[in-house]
Amino acid sequence: MTTELRNQEITIQPEDSEVVLSVERISKKFCRNLRRSLLYGVQDIATELSGGKRTSAKLRSQEFWALKDVSFQLRRGEAVGLVGSNGAGKSTLLRIISGLINPDTGSVKIRGRLAPLIALGAGFNPILTGRENIYANMSILGLSTKEIKAKFEEVVDFAEIWEAIDAPVQNYSSGMAARLGFACAVHTEPDIFLIDEVLSVGDVKFKMKCHRRLAKLRENGTAFVLVSHNSHSILNICNTAIYLAKGQLITVGETEAVVRKYEEDLCLSGMEKATGPLILPKKSPDESFGLDITLVCFKDAQGNILETPMSGEPANLCVECFAHKYIDNANLGVVVKSLSGENDRVLYFTSASDNEFLKISPGNTELQIQMPYCCLIPGAYTAKIYIKSGVCSFDVVESFRFTVQADKTISRCLFYQPRTWKVISK
Repeated sequence: MTTELRNQEITIQPEDSEVVLSVERISKKFCRNLRRSLLYGVQDIATELSGGKRTSAKLRSQEFWALKDVSFQLRRGEAVGLVGSNGAGKSTLLRIISGLINPDTGSVKIRGRLAPLIALGAGFNPILTGRENIYANMSILGLSTKEIKAKFEEVVDFAEIWEAIDAPVQNYSSGMAARLGFACAVHTEPDIFLIDEVLSVGDVKFKMKCHRRLAKLRENGTAFVLVSHNSHSILNICNTAIYLAKGQLITVGETEAVVRKYEEDLCLSGMEKATGPLILPKKSPDESFGLDITLVCFKDAQGNILETPMSGEPANLCVECFAHKYIDNANLGVVVKSLSGENDRVLYFTSASDNEFLKISPGNTELQIQMPYCCLIPGAYTAKIYIKSGVCSFDVVESFRFTVQADKTISRCLFYQPRTWKVISK
C-alpha cells in the first residue's frame, strides 16, 4: 500500500519497483542567527498564507546550505553508508528522509515502511513505563495495537528488560533505554532503516545481537542507510557509500573507493602536508633536553623517501635526531591511531618492549623501525613518536600524519596479513 505525504514533500511510488528510496536534488538551508531565523519563518508563513511562492532556492542574509542538490537511490536489500566529517549534512539528510524536517528544494520518494534509528529511545516518554512506551513507540512507527500485542514478548525478550518493563523509563539506565529503543525499531520489520551512529551504544553482547538482527532483516529485503564515523562498519555493512562535505555530494559509488577518498581528504584536511617527511627545527642547547627529533618519514629498502606506504609492502619508519650527548639506553616509542572511526589506537610498540635499547652518539643519527610488511590497511593515521631513557623524556612528536594506500582490495579487513598460497596434492 502506498500513501502520499504532501506536507513533507514526499511522494511514494517510484518507477522502479525495486527502488524503495529515491532522493532527488534535496537541498536544505539554515540560518546562523536565531532571531533572523524566526523572522524568516514568519515571512515564509505569511507568503504561503497569501498564496505567494517562497524563494527556497536562494540564500538570504546569514543563511547557509546544510545540503545542496543531493541525489541517490536505494534498492531493496541494499545498504548505503553516509560518510563525512561533522557538519557535512549526514544527520540533516536522515531527518529529511524520515520526515522530521522539510527540504527547501527537491523531493523524497519512498516505498513501504520506514523506521528511523536516529537516536535510540529518543521518542520515549520518561514518565511512562517500558510497557506503555513500547505501545506508543511502535504505533508511531506504523504498527496496529493487534500487531504490537503479537510482538510484545519478542520485543521485551530482545531488550532483556522483563524485570523493569513496568517501571518508568526515567528510571532506566542509558543501556536499558538503548536496548528497548532498538528492539522496538527492529521488530516493526521495516522496508527501510535509517541508522545514525546508534550501533555504537550498549555492551558487546548487545551490539552482536543488533548486528545479527540487522543481517537477518537485510536478507529479508530491508534496505539500510547507515551513518557512522567508523569506516570499518561502513565497509563491512554497506554495498555503496555517499561522501558528503559541507552539504555537497562529493562522490557516490562502491564503498571502498568512496571511503578511501574520504579518508584521504580527512588526512589532508587543515594540513599543508599530511604525508611525506615531517621536518622539525633543531633546538638550541638551552631549549633541548639532550636530544631533538628533526625528521620523521617513511623510506623504502633503498633509502628513498616514501610519500605514502603501501599495505603489504616493505617500509621503514625513520626518525632522525640530533643528540647533544651520548645516550646508551634510548627507548624509541610509536603510538599509531586511526583518524577514521573513533581515533582508535591500532599500533603501539617501543624498542624497550622488544629488549632493544638504542645507543645514540652525539650528532645526527637516524633510528629505523624496519617493517618487512606494512600491516596497516588503507586509511589515514596519526603517529605519536617519542624518545626517552627510563623516566627521562628527550623529545616527542605529538602528531605525524600519514596515509596508507594499497593496490589491492584489503580495506574490509582490520589489518593486512602477509601470506603465501600453496596447493598440496595428496
